[in-house]
Amino acid sequence: MSELHGAIALDAAACTSCMLCVRECPDWCIEIDSHTEEVTEPGARRPRSVAVLDRFTIDWGLCMYCGICVEVCPFDALRWVSDTGYSAHAAQDLRHGTERLEQFGSGH
Repeated sequence: MSELHGAIALDAAACTSCMLCVRECPDWCIEIDSHTEEVTEPGARRPRSVAVLDRFTIDWGLCMYCGICVEVCPFDALRWVSDTGYSAHAAQDLRHGTERLEQFGSGH
């Protein structure tokens, strides 16, 4: 792997809340909240249920940067970025949610 492992960025639009990253994380540092909505597509006979992401949080105080979550994501919703702007003065401030994780990916 040639990428610098600075932080993990989230593409929330690509996340289906499948929970693979949560289940495979050896440190249990990822939390996901989601809800189910009925979606009716044009021409479909009946609506289908889809999971909608409400909250995605990584606790950098627990993460060991193994990258398993990035590897197991089937929808490329997680990726490594070189951003290291997630430092904090207190351990509780190392928990970054959906908005901040998306910012890592956009370079802000």
